[in-house]
Amino acid sequence: MESCKCSTKIRNLTVKKHDGILLHNVSFDVHHGEILALIGRNGAGKTTLLKALLGRIPYTGTVTFIDSAGKPVEQPRIGYVPQNLVFDRTTPVTVADMLCANTSGFPVWLGHKKEKRAHAEKMLTMVGANASLLNKKLGSLSGGEMQRVLLAFALEPKPDLLLLDEPVSAVDRKGIEVFYDLVTSMRREHQMPIILVSHDLSHVEKYATRAVLLDRTVLVSGSVAEVMKTPQVREAFGLKLTGGGKV
Repeated sequence: MESCKCSTKIRNLTVKKHDGILLHNVSFDVHHGEILALIGRNGAGKTTLLKALLGRIPYTGTVTFIDSAGKPVEQPRIGYVPQNLVFDRTTPVTVADMLCANTSGFPVWLGHKKEKRAHAEKMLTMVGANASLLNKKLGSLSGGEMQRVLLAFALEPKPDLLLLDEPVSAVDRKGIEVFYDLVTSMRREHQMPIILVSHDLSHVEKYATRAVLLDRTVLVSGSVAEVMKTPQVREAFGLKLTGGGKV
């Protein structure tokens, strides 16, 4: 996977629903090589913002992807790792079915071409998963295994922006560290911009490079250390002292 030299510029993004405003004039940048943490109380609009970036809900304002030469990327690719994947766990679909279907128009029930299966194995290896997962059914995966498979799926084809929506909510403590260490190493190696939604401020402090506090609009943005010291963050998360902590 080649390095990403794309940055994302969000300007005056507004989402309205019926008579209410879900997001109002949200503006910030995510540069290549950054993990930007999107934090805020429940109902602040974090998921709404991700849906807008994914094109799932209408919005006004602009989202622009810029390459290293300063030129717009006309058809940006966005990778997405959800909090959890809702599906019928009795489905016979395997990891190989899922990953091969992502890179081919060939019907999965007719089998997998050798080169596509080899590429799927390479993708699993890249995210630190064992190739033996290819033959496992999705319904039999542990939380940690599923998140790695979803990450592999999100990284092919190489995204211009990677969105992580509470990606470790179903993962144990050891799996959380492994997942974030993996994401951090991929940021260093491939330089793609990443937006991370997390309620756990300790994860934000440890793994993110910048942070945005959202409450339907941007309240505070800057380096993680700067944002964590602000009274707005302490108020939003009920913190009495400066610094992070799990909420």
